[in-house]
Amino acid sequence: MWYVSTRGMAPRVDFEGALFSGYAPDGGLFMPEELPQLHIQTLRQWSALSYPSLVKELCTLFIGPELIPRDVLNGTSGDTGSAAIESVQGAKNVDIIVLLPQGHCTKIQELQMTTVLSENVHVFGVEGNSDELDEPIKAVFADVAFVKKHNLMSLNSINWSRVLVQMAHHFFAYFQCASSLDTHPLPPVEVVVPTGAAGNLAAGCIAQKMGLPIRLVVAVNRNDIIHRTVQRGDFSLSEAVEPTLASAMDIQVPYNMERIFWLLSGSDSQGTRALMEQFERTQSTSLPKELHSKLLGAVTSESVSDEAITRTMGRCWEENRYLLCPHSAVAVSYHYRQTDRQQPSLPRCCLAPASAAKFPEAVLAAGLTPETPAEILALEFKETRCTPMQKGDDWTLMLRNTIESLSWPQRGHS
Repeated sequence: MWYVSTRGMAPRVDFEGALFSGYAPDGGLFMPEELPQLHIQTLRQWSALSYPSLVKELCTLFIGPELIPRDVLNGTSGDTGSAAIESVQGAKNVDIIVLLPQGHCTKIQELQMTTVLSENVHVFGVEGNSDELDEPIKAVFADVAFVKKHNLMSLNSINWSRVLVQMAHHFFAYFQCASSLDTHPLPPVEVVVPTGAAGNLAAGCIAQKMGLPIRLVVAVNRNDIIHRTVQRGDFSLSEAVEPTLASAMDIQVPYNMERIFWLLSGSDSQGTRALMEQFERTQSTSLPKELHSKLLGAVTSESVSDEAITRTMGRCWEENRYLLCPHSAVAVSYHYRQTDRQQPSLPRCCLAPASAAKFPEAVLAAGLTPETPAEILALEFKETRCTPMQKGDDWTLMLRNTIESLSWPQRGHS
C-alpha cells in the first residue's frame, strides 16, 4: 500500500512514511493511492468481530499484517491532546509537544494536559484558537529536512493513521444498526458525524468508497464552513470563529475537507491543489459544479445552535437518563429533528466523541447536574505546567527551538 499527497507534488511513501509525518512536503495530506474494495462476504464476516478485532482487520488492509501485532491493540478515548499525552507520558525516546488553545477548551480539558509533569511532555498554552495554532505546526512540517532530522510526526487528524482508525467507527456503527446482512444489496444505515476538522467525516467517506453502505450526515455548530460547503459549495471563512458550547468543533479551517475533495474528484491532485491554494490565498473559494454535486451525493449536513445543543442534552436526559456531551448533542439534535417529523427513515447512528464529564459548563447550561468522576475532580488540586505562546510571539520559532532542545543525543527522538 502506497500513500500519495492530495496535491500530487510529493513523492509517494509507504505506511511508515505516512505515519511518521504530518503534512506532506507539498502542503497536502496523505491518502492511500488505491482503496481496497470490500465484498459483501467480507462485511458479513467482519460483522461478527469485536471492535478491537475489527480495527485489526481494517488496519491490515492499509498497513500490512507484518506491521500489526496480532495479540494486543491498545487505544485511548477522549480528546486528542490528553489522549496522546496519556499514550506516551514517561516513554523513553519520545517527547510530545501539545498546543492547546487557551480559553477555547474547558477547564477540565486544560487540566488533563497541564497537570501531566512527565519530563517528555511539553504543553503550550496558545493565545489563539484551533485554526491559529495549526499555522506554526504546518510551518514546521513544511521544512522536510527539519522533520526528518528530528523524527517529527503529528497525532491529530492531519496524520493518516488517525483517519484510518476512525474508519472503524463507521464499520462498527453499521454492523450495530443494519437491520440484516442477509440481503443483497446490503441495507443502508445513516451515520451522523459531529465534526470540526472533518477527520471522522473523511473516514466515513473513505468507508463509503470501499463499499460500506452508509449515508453520511455531517453535523456542525455555528462555525458552519462544512455545512455551507455541502449546501452551496461555499468553502470560505466567516469573519471570525464563534465560541460555542461544542468548543472542540470551533474550527474554521477543516483541513480534512481536502482529503474529501481529492477522494470525490477521483484523485484529481491538480484540481485539489488549485482549490486549496486558492483557499489559502483568499480564504474563500467555490467548489466546481461537478465536485459539489458529488459532495451532495455523499453527504448531507446540518448546523446546530447552542440553544439546540442544550435542548437536546435536556431531552436525552429526560427520555434516556443519558448525559450527552455538547459535541454528541450536535449529532443527536439532527436525530431528534428527523424523528419529530414522524416520517420513515433509515436506521441511524449518531457518533459520540466525548464524555460529558469534561464539559460541566455545558451540562449546567442545559439545566442538568454534572456527573464528575473523582479522578477528574482531583485535577483541581494538582500542580500544573504550561508554557505560554502569546500574541506577538513567533510561535513557529518557539516550536522549532523547543524541538531542537529536545533532540540532543541523551534525549533521543522528539
